[in-house]
Amino acid sequence: MKPAVVLLSGGLDSATCLAIAGSHGFSCHCLSFDYGQRHRAELRAAERVARALGAAEHRILGLDLAQFGGSALTDPRIAVPTGGVQPGIPVTYVPARNTVMLSLALAWAEVLGSRDIFVGVNAVDYSGYPDCRPDYIAAFETMANLATRAAVEGARLTIHAPLIELSKAGIIRTGAGLGVDYALTVSCYRADGGGNACGVCDSCRLRAAGFAASGLPDPTRYLA
Repeated sequence: MKPAVVLLSGGLDSATCLAIAGSHGFSCHCLSFDYGQRHRAELRAAERVARALGAAEHRILGLDLAQFGGSALTDPRIAVPTGGVQPGIPVTYVPARNTVMLSLALAWAEVLGSRDIFVGVNAVDYSGYPDCRPDYIAAFETMANLATRAAVEGARLTIHAPLIELSKAGIIRTGAGLGVDYALTVSCYRADGGGNACGVCDSCRLRAAGFAASGLPDPTRYLA
């Protein structure tokens, strides 16, 4: 089996992305980041998802982006919005997060001898993040193939973003068809230690709307 690096947050999208990579016959090496986010429930979810979907390996790297702040997810002084999804780039955007994470995935891929990185970004039902757009992924892939010894020597790397044009409902239906247990995942920006969701942050609203549109039952556990 060919190795692939899969970025795995523990949320709904990345779990689906892992299932897709596995269904394509890749040996999946999952990479998660403890980047100073508000809670660790999503990282514990990533561990559950990696085990359930048969990942070959799962690593969690420490990367303290809270040193910089600048996001409601890494700076406790900035409140997570709860009033509904608004136009524009929200305060939950973490500066350069996907660029940093994809760069580290690129480093691991080169060590593994992998030509494939999977990332669960989505440009349809998403929160307005600039690093979730198709042109960003294409640009990063171009850069990656200029930046590594493997690519220069002929081992061209592909950044797979299989969810990028799917609606949230489409993502859920795809994952359900591949056996993803979404009860294992945590998407909430304000989840408690047990992974119970707040129900009102942007991520919760997008997730709930996706399940409603998919026609599938929502297994999300909400705070009382």
